[in-house]
Amino acid sequence: MIANRAFDAAPETDPPILGQHRSSKDPIERKIEICECMIDIAAAIFAVSSKELRRPGRTALAVARVRQIAMYVAHVVMGLSMSEVGRGFGRDRTTVLHACHLIEDMRDDEEFDAIVAMAERVARAALRYREFA
Repeated sequence: MIANRAFDAAPETDPPILGQHRSSKDPIERKIEICECMIDIAAAIFAVSSKELRRPGRTALAVARVRQIAMYVAHVVMGLSMSEVGRGFGRDRTTVLHACHLIEDMRDDEEFDAIVAMAERVARAALRYREFA
């Protein structure tokens, strides 16, 4: 049986998440790219138009809630500051602050918590290996 070198030489720790290691890209561009990816991931998970999620100004509650979840995940899981998330989502830092507090409070509901946890897992998996592809 031939050994698979990719698995034999696999590091013992998880590879860094996008934005946590060196690259030739500008750090601001990389953080905006993470937010763009989060918007696309949230759109796919929740079957909402990514165009709607990117729309400036107020949107329907269902769209706003998905955007809030995406902003929360970008901040909590991807480790972006609220200002960076705001810039990447075309929103103010205080809007991100509101979204994060709101989602955190809503996680007391087990069903909602499961939904957010799933979004966190998908984001981790999708963004962890993105730069290495």
